Amino acid sequence: MPRHEGRNPDQLRPVTFHRNYARNAEGSVLVEVGNTRVICTASAVNGVPRWMKDSGKGWMTAEYAMLPGSVTGRKRRETLKKDGRSVEIQRLIGRALRAVVDMEGFPGITLHVDCDVLQADGGTRCASITGAMVAVHDAFQSLAAKEKLSHWPLRDWVAAVSVGVVDETVLLDLDYEEDFAAQVDMNIVATGKGKLVEVQGTAEGDPFSREILDQLVDSGLAGCAELANLQQKAVLETQPAPS
Repeated sequence: MPRHEGRNPDQLRPVTFHRNYARNAEGSVLVEVGNTRVICTASAVNGVPRWMKDSGKGWMTAEYAMLPGSVTGRKRRETLKKDGRSVEIQRLIGRALRAVVDMEGFPGITLHVDCDVLQADGGTRCASITGAMVAVHDAFQSLAAKEKLSHWPLRDWVAAVSVGVVDETVLLDLDYEEDFAAQVDMNIVATGKGKLVEVQGTAEGDPFSREILDQLVDSGLAGCAELANLQQKAVLETQPAPS
């Protein structure tokens, strides 16, 4: 039976954050959203891009990739050139994170955020943003312990979730089968305080109404608020030692 039949349309898939997953990064998280798995690392490197030199600010950039084995059949590694989808998604991740970070808090440092999809079952870009936010938080904790912050840089939390219309029903947090069947597909990126960062929406067939748009945005904002609560709950837990 398809997942959307008989399920609560406003329900998120199970979400788990495995923090401190990679030993060498300042912040790292394996995030599980349903059957989607993404490892997110945040690595601090001294120096900023040339155009930011002497600005008194730091910088944050993101990369995204789907690894071989993340989908049925082998996903070829993007070694020489990234495909257009990956470039678009990593730019989205960077924009989302920078929307809630004060660059003056970590002057002279670039935070490199890497999101690598281990297993894809819908919503990989949303899971990447949501997991990367926790990795960035932990990276800032590490930098604070080393006295490399001028002040705490996080101004808010940010999370992302997919919404869509499947069989004329607005559904939150689509898995692959639901996304494939959706008449409308949308990604919502929002802060913990409920402000929108980005809305990406497409009609896969017939155009949709303003009423449906409002329902999709409302559902997505509620989902992002719930994810922000889960992020904050996760970072209050004792951080495990790397294996």
